Amino acid sequence: MSIREQLRGLPVLAGDLPGFDTATTPDDPHTLFVRWLSEAVAAGVSEPHAVTLATVDADGLPDLRVLMLKEVDDLGWQFATNRHSAKGRQVAANPSAALGLHWREQARQIRVRGPLRPLDREACAADFLARPVPSRVASLAGPQSAVLGSPGELADALTRAERLVHDAPQTVAEDHTVYAISPVSIEFWQGDAERRHVRLRYRRNDAVWIKELLWP
Repeated sequence: MSIREQLRGLPVLAGDLPGFDTATTPDDPHTLFVRWLSEAVAAGVSEPHAVTLATVDADGLPDLRVLMLKEVDDLGWQFATNRHSAKGRQVAANPSAALGLHWREQARQIRVRGPLRPLDREACAADFLARPVPSRVASLAGPQSAVLGSPGELADALTRAERLVHDAPQTVAEDHTVYAISPVSIEFWQGDAERRHVRLRYRRNDAVWIKELLWP
């Protein structure tokens, strides 16, 4: 069996999927996001806060990775990374990004696009110290995205970082940075087994959100 045949034979949009009545949606997309997030948690969606972050490198090539959504508030849609990592360097050169959430169990997607900015050092430090110990240890161990010489090099660095966190638990990684995307558009996508997908886009126009239905 070819890869194409194998892929074509896999089920798509299976199961009992929720509906999406766009006539009852709020004027503010953040209110709808909170509603969808609560429904995803209640439905048992696995890691609903996992988002795909898209950036562009210096050559104009897009880049993707999955990370955790930290917060959605008046400052924007927030994620954290080392500012000297690949994604940190990319957003420094091109301060815009896109986020994508995919809740497979509900056949739902949320797409967010817009410019971004780093939060102040106080907010970044608070986010770092709120992280689980293994996460702080990993961040302190070495330069994210840099070439690793050997597994032993990583093991030694983790041991040193574990000792540092144990001896000085308030230590903050200097390069840990929280970024906030200020959306210019947010799309809510509800999949349908018969491909009658429902797509609702909120588009920012100055201080007003404009709601638009999109063709599937």
